[in-house]
Amino acid sequence: MAIFEQLHQALSARDAKAYVNLLDDGYHFIRHRSGTVLNKSEMEALICSMMDSETFRWPQDVRYIYENDEILVEHHIADSADGNTEAVLAVHIIKDGKIIRTETGATSIDA
Repeated sequence: MAIFEQLHQALSARDAKAYVNLLDDGYHFIRHRSGTVLNKSEMEALICSMMDSETFRWPQDVRYIYENDEILVEHHIADSADGNTEAVLAVHIIKDGKIIRTETGATSIDA
């Protein structure tokens, strides 16, 4: 099964463990707003808090643009806690079946 399908099955099921299992031990997530970097354990804490929150609104219109054994490019619409809505392009770098790096870019959109 493709990484895209596995990621979004985990999100739909609110299965943080399944999501985190797709991340390499050396994983890094680069935040598009601040440029800060989260490692795997920090990302796990973030994913768990999002999945435990009843107020968190899951990304909308999620679709993959391209995927192979080395890269996954996906797009979605996300609502932030601050009320902003963004079109988000996420690039996941893949090695040996695990995501080793994710970086996002976003454009604010009027809701």
